Amino acid sequence: MFTFTDTQIHPLHTNSKNDLPTAFTFPFYYTPHPLCLTAAKDLQNYLENQSDFTHNFGLDDTQNGLVIGKMFGIMVVKNQLNQLFYIAAFSGKLADSNHLKGFVPPVYDTLNTAGFYKKGEAQLNQLNHTISELETAPNYISTLHELKEITDTSDKEIQALKTLIKTKKQQRKLQRENAQLTLNADDFSAYSESLNQKSIAYQIQLKQLKLYWANALQNAQHKVNALKAPILRLKKQRAKQSANLQKQLHEHYRFLNARGEEKDLLDIFKTTTAGVPPAAAGECAAPKLFQFAYQNQLHPVTMAEFWWGASPKSEVRKHQQFYPSCRSKCEPILGHMMQGLTVEPNPITNSISENKALNIVFEDEHLLLVNKPHEFLSVPGKTQNTSLLSQLKQYLPNAKGPLLVHRLDMSTSGLLLVAKTERIHKQLQKQFIERSVQKRYVALLDGILKTTEGLIDLPLRVDLDNRPQQLVCYDYGKPAKTKYRVIDIANGRTRVYFYPISGRTHQLRVHAAHINGLNTPIVGDDLYGKHANRLHLHAERISFVHPATKEQLTMQCDAPF
Repeated sequence: MFTFTDTQIHPLHTNSKNDLPTAFTFPFYYTPHPLCLTAAKDLQNYLENQSDFTHNFGLDDTQNGLVIGKMFGIMVVKNQLNQLFYIAAFSGKLADSNHLKGFVPPVYDTLNTAGFYKKGEAQLNQLNHTISELETAPNYISTLHELKEITDTSDKEIQALKTLIKTKKQQRKLQRENAQLTLNADDFSAYSESLNQKSIAYQIQLKQLKLYWANALQNAQHKVNALKAPILRLKKQRAKQSANLQKQLHEHYRFLNARGEEKDLLDIFKTTTAGVPPAAAGECAAPKLFQFAYQNQLHPVTMAEFWWGASPKSEVRKHQQFYPSCRSKCEPILGHMMQGLTVEPNPITNSISENKALNIVFEDEHLLLVNKPHEFLSVPGKTQNTSLLSQLKQYLPNAKGPLLVHRLDMSTSGLLLVAKTERIHKQLQKQFIERSVQKRYVALLDGILKTTEGLIDLPLRVDLDNRPQQLVCYDYGKPAKTKYRVIDIANGRTRVYFYPISGRTHQLRVHAAHINGLNTPIVGDDLYGKHANRLHLHAERISFVHPATKEQLTMQCDAPF
């Protein structure tokens, strides 16, 4: 049973202490080591039975309050006597606290009431309160209202006079035309001059009206500016104090590595694309575990992180399932903290570096269809040049144009359409834009569906904190729709056909795994489900009109699973 102590170092009850990993876990793509599974089971037993704190994970229908699931991390460590233990951490705060019995402390405690951050936060709160009082003061509100009333009234009166002037001008034009037909030259000249004088009188009236309202607006604006000046000064002061407090906070988040070197958040993130730390950087479980290990002369052996709680509305997170560390916050930090450790190589880099044979399913003088292998890039990545496109360029050295008409995710296998000329490419791309191309995917889901067919409609956008993963987002996501139909069910798994109506990144994977989708991830989905020998998703069939022959072509390449 998991037993917390004040030392935060816990015994590891296992019989496989001799079966240690040769290198530390690559935290952004891994299969949990058996030692981690043992430690995680211990921690999960504690979470199920503990009474040390109260937090609504969304697992108890009788519990009130905001549901907040949590990422927990466990790290197996060795002391200087080569004895194995493990330590545990949670991401962010838990039960509104940074310090809970048995868990390692944060790298910096933002909740410490005696610390600079809480004092600075209190000063900012006082500024916010003062600004709010000034902005809601009756005198300020009435002055703003007066300015708006003057603005609205001036606009209405000036516009009304302009409309009248336009109407009178049209009337004078008709009067002038009629007089020209009935009056002699001298009388017409005199009558025309009287009409001109009326026109001048209206213009003078408009000028005087504009001047009157301009003065009224100026006086009203001066009153507003006088009351707004202290508010603007306080807001400028608040912005400066907030920036200084944030900078001071980043300087106090200092991270060790295995070599004993220390860097703060500003040093770590200055070479990244953003150049500055994202919000809550350093608050994840993994940096806390490394920091505690180094500070207590413990050697990291292996690590894993799991989700505890109800699935959130945006991310794909399943209760008790293991997930990699986040990219935007943790990758730069852990890149520093793992310096001096022997770390497993990135398995993604290893898998996509292999040059896989080009598998042509159909070819003529205009186009070809290829069967892309799983774990193979459609186009070159940031660090990997080997891809299907690079192979096609070698195979078709004289071809012109972009070649690939569409793409598949690296982990997805199946049919891809290739154009040999720019003209054919444009015509095929037009069919994709018009959604006249019909595609069918086959997938094996890790569970049993209760429905036999349907439509999934969940808008998607990239997870900015964890690229390339996608989030369900109704505010900023792009429309994404997928039709599905169950083929068969066997051995606790469901084989389905997917018919994507749109083509968003990871669309089928998220629509399968998300709680508001099928809530059943694809077998082998290492981002939204569990690891397996491969992602069991295959682009099996494609139907389109041949741009040159105008023939309707349907090509199929059966799934290898």
